Amino acid sequence: MPSRLDDELTRLVSAGVLRQYQADALRSAAAADFDSAPASTQGFSELTTPRTSRQPPTATHSSALTEVLGYIGGALLLGAVALLTVANWGEMGRAARISTGTSAAVILLGVAVVLALLRRGEQLSSALASLGCCVAGFAVYVAVEGVTGRVVGVAVALAIAALGVWWLGGSSLLVATFGILAVGVLVITADLLTPAGQTTTNAAGIAGTGFILVAFVMAILGLVRDQVTAWSLAGAAMFSSSICWLIQDRGEVMALVVGTAGPAALLVAYGRRHASAYAVVGCSILLVIWPTALYQLTDNMAGVAIGLVVASAVLLVAVLLLSRRQRRVPG
Repeated sequence: MPSRLDDELTRLVSAGVLRQYQADALRSAAAADFDSAPASTQGFSELTTPRTSRQPPTATHSSALTEVLGYIGGALLLGAVALLTVANWGEMGRAARISTGTSAAVILLGVAVVLALLRRGEQLSSALASLGCCVAGFAVYVAVEGVTGRVVGVAVALAIAALGVWWLGGSSLLVATFGILAVGVLVITADLLTPAGQTTTNAAGIAGTGFILVAFVMAILGLVRDQVTAWSLAGAAMFSSSICWLIQDRGEVMALVVGTAGPAALLVAYGRRHASAYAVVGCSILLVIWPTALYQLTDNMAGVAIGLVVASAVLLVAVLLLSRRQRRVPG
C-alpha cells in the first residue's frame, strides 16, 4: 500500500478527524484494492506517480505533547477553581464567586476559540470548550441564584455546548451536552414540573420521560456528529430513564419497555456498524434493568430466572436469524 496514504491516515487520526478503527478500515480496503489490481496497472501507477509528490511522515509527537499539555492546563485551572471555591465558599462574597466562575469560563472558552480559529488541536479545542460551557453554566447559576439561576444556568451551558457541537464537533462536547441535558432534566423535574408536596417517587416518572427525550436528542446528534459516542450516550439516557421508572410507583413495566428498546436499538446499530461500544452499553443495560425490574414485578427469584431465560432465548433466536440472513447475502 502506498506510504502516502498511510501517512495521511496517521495525520488524520492524530488530528482527531478519524478514529483509529476507521483509519484501519480504510487502510485495509485500499490494500485489498491495490492487491486485486492487475500487475500492469500497478506498475503503470508507480511509474506515473511523481516521487516528489509523496509527503514526508507527519510528526505526531509534538502535536500529542501539545494536546497533553493543554489537557493538563485545563485540569489545573479547574482544580484551582474547585479548591478555591470549596475552601473559601463561606467567606467569599457574591461578587467573588461570580468572578471566579466567570474568569475560568472565559479562559477555557477563549483558548478553545483561539485554537479553533488557528485550526490547531481540534480535540483539545473541543475538550476545553466542553469544560468551559459547564463552568459558564455554574457561573450563571451563582450570579442569578435560586430556581431561576439553576434553569438559566442550564440553558446558558446548553446553548454554548450546542454552538460548540455545531462548530467544533468533538466527541467531548457530545459528552458535555449529555451531562448538561441530564442536569436539565433533574432541574426541570424538581423545580418546575413537580408540584409542591409531591413525593420523590412520583417525580421519578417525570424524570424518566425527560431522559427518553434526551435519548432522542443524542440519537439525532449521532446522525451529524460522532455517531458511536452520540448513540452510546443515547443508550446511557435510556438506562437513566429505566432507573427512574424503577423508582416510580408501579413503573417496572415501563422500565422493562425502555430497558429493552434502548439495548435493541444499540444491538441493531452494532450489527450494522460493528462498533463494540454499542454492544457493551446495550448488554450492560439488559443485565441491570431486566433482573431488577423482574424481581420488583414478581418478588421471586424464580420469576427473575424465568424472565432471563426467555430474554436469552429471544436474543439467541435473533442471532440465528441474523446469521442466516448474512449467509444469504452474496459475498
